Parts: sequence; C-alpha cells; structure tokens
Amino acid sequence: MSSFTVTLPSGAVWEPKFVQNINEETCIGCGRCFKVCPRGVLEMVGLNEDGERVHVSLDDDDDEEYEKKVMTIAHGEQCIGCTACSKICPKKCYTHAPLAA
Repeated sequence: MSSFTVTLPSGAVWEPKFVQNINEETCIGCGRCFKVCPRGVLEMVGLNEDGERVHVSLDDDDDEEYEKKVMTIAHGEQCIGCTACSKICPKKCYTHAPLAA
C-alpha cells in the first residue's frame, strides 16, 4: 500500500504524517502543542479521578474539578500532517501515521 506524498518546489518528496493518538498517561498538559498547531486540531481537557473528561475553562482555571489536564484531538480532520505538535512535545506523547493513497 502506498502513501500520500507531496513533491516540494525543491524536488524533495515529503510524506505528511497525520495525528492519530495522544498518550494521556504521559501528557503533562503543558499546552506547547496547542500553541504551535496552526489548524486548531487540539483541545485541552481535564481528567477527573474516574478518568472522565471534564471541560477546562481557559479563563477560570478551577482545578478542583479535575486531577490533571491533558491534550486531546478535537478536530483531527483539520490536521495537515506537519507533525509540529510532536516535535515540540517534551514527553513524546504523539503518534502520527501517513495517509494511505
């Protein structure tokens, strides 16, 4: 099975790799990936003691509702395959894969 590739103006062939998963066990919720994503693919959520997702308000950070913050894939269809999120992630939480052609 072949994958989707792009030939750049330089003649180099680039294979975009699209976000598939974020490991919530290792994610520290630092938000670096959120800031670097140019397409709004990601969203910060809180995890309560039962592991359930809780909305995190960016204006009023009431941390009593959740145990920790983690990043999630909110709009994966917007991903352009640049892998900027995984390049900046200090915990290497991201899994990416090429798109099958």
